[in-house]
Parts: sequence; structure tokens; C-alpha cells
Amino acid sequence: MTVDTVITAATLARALRAANALTRKHSRTFYFATRLLPAAKRSAIRALYVFCRSTDDLVDLQQASPADVAAWRAQVLLPSSSQPDARLSAWAHVREHYKVNPRFEHELIDGVALDLTNRRYQTWAELERYCYLVASTVGLLSLPIIGLASGVAEADAAPYAIRLGIALQLTNILRDVGEDAARGHIYIPQADLHAFSLTSQDIFDGVHDARFVALMKFEVARARQLYREALPGIALLAPAARPAVGAAALLYAAILDRIEAIGWRVHTRRARTTDLEKLLRMPGILAQVQRLQAPRCAPRFTTPG
Repeated sequence: MTVDTVITAATLARALRAANALTRKHSRTFYFATRLLPAAKRSAIRALYVFCRSTDDLVDLQQASPADVAAWRAQVLLPSSSQPDARLSAWAHVREHYKVNPRFEHELIDGVALDLTNRRYQTWAELERYCYLVASTVGLLSLPIIGLASGVAEADAAPYAIRLGIALQLTNILRDVGEDAARGHIYIPQADLHAFSLTSQDIFDGVHDARFVALMKFEVARARQLYREALPGIALLAPAARPAVGAAALLYAAILDRIEAIGWRVHTRRARTTDLEKLLRMPGILAQVQRLQAPRCAPRFTTPG
């Protein structure tokens, strides 16, 4: 074993320990689901999470400038042998090992950077594109890591990964209406607000009336449809990856049930499932994943990107 290998292994081990802690702290659902992956792939996916989380935090917490984002983009692309950032060293190792397409790293950073300038989305098409950039790219980065079923090409699975990412991000948006409004962001399309006779100021003011409830029901129905379209793609994944991805998708979809259960009061309450609720849901989720059949033809839905 060379000195370089020892250093890389030590750096990787530290970064993966940090990835575990960050994942558990910031996304308990993702942490819970990834426990179902084989150990090596679990570590690799959590390294991806650290990259994604660090990129998101650059804008959300550090209020980065476009120049800061450009510098981060350049640093992300450094090879593992010369990566000085502990948060990125593990990801660089994973990216190289699994031959991940860097296009999706660029697109994810593009999407996060939109939060520096875009505080409104006029139409669903605009928001769907944003969801693709910040969330579907994560699924596309994951595919070569978690693996595909025998005979399945990434091009076959990609549309479903894209659809699932959009569903997950829309779920985030609906859960975080109040938190985002406090930061000056409204992600729900302006066209949808207008369709339900609401304004941006109503969202900032925390209006919760029949109009807002109707809007939320509409958006939740859209998210559930996205999950329904995405789920068959899980059957295209390697068998060892299906329980984890299915759990991540269906446990996240359960947040929509919680939004409904709290009376759509997303301005003042955060919809979440407890660890006990996750555990109680798991037998049904695993049974549902086992029943999934691989699609026999190309998906009928369209996807951005």
C-alpha cells in the first residue's frame, strides 16, 4: 500500500464519517432509507449527499455571490488526488470510482445558483425545470453508484429518476412554504396562485383559507401523480438498490400525508414523519417495492432536461 493510498483512505474515512453525521442531522428520511443499501454503496451515496448539501448550504447559509459559486464549481471538479476540501474528497473518490457524468454536477450547481436570483417561478414548466436541476440531477448522479438491473441502460432508467427527483423537490417545496417565504422565496408557480385567486403577498402573510387549502390540494395531487409515474422505474434498478430507493421515495411521499394531516398549515408547522412512523410503514413499503414491475415501453410523460 502506497503513502498516497493510505492518505486517501484516511481522508475518505473521515469524510464518510462526516457524511453519516450530516445525513442523519439534515435528512433523517434519507439516512433511514440508505441504511438498506450495501455498505460500500451506502457510503458512496452519503458522500454524494455531502456534496449536494454543501452546494445547497453555499447559497442558503453562506449567501454566496456568483463568484463564490464559480469558485465552488471549479473546486468540486478537482480530482480526489488534489482535493483539499474534506467535504468533497470522498465525493471526488466516488465520482472517479463509479465514472459519474460531471454534467449532472454542473446542472445541480446551476440549479442551486438560481436561488441567488430567482425568487419566483411563473409557470409549472419553469418550476419543473428548477426541480430537475436541484433534485433530478441527484438521482442521475446516483444511478451509476447504486446500479441497474441486468440488461438495463441508464437511458432507460433516467426518465424515472428525473420524475422522482421532481416529485421529491415539489414535496420539499410544499412542506417548506412558510420557511421559504421567511427567506423571501415563493416556489409555487405564480400561475397556480392566480388560478386560486391568491397573491404572493398572501403567501408572505401566511393566509390560510379555503383558497389556500384548494391550492395545496392541487399541488399535493400533482406531487402524488409524479410519484406514481416515477415508481415503476425502481424495478429497473439493481435488486440490492430497490428497497433503499423505494423507501426513500415512499417515506418522502408520506410527507404529503402529513401536510394533509396538519390541515395544510405549512406556514406555521413542519410536516414530518417520526422514526416510529417510518418503521411502521416499512413492511408495506417493502412489499410494494417487491410488487413493482419493470415498464415494458418508454414512459409516456415528458421530462425537462
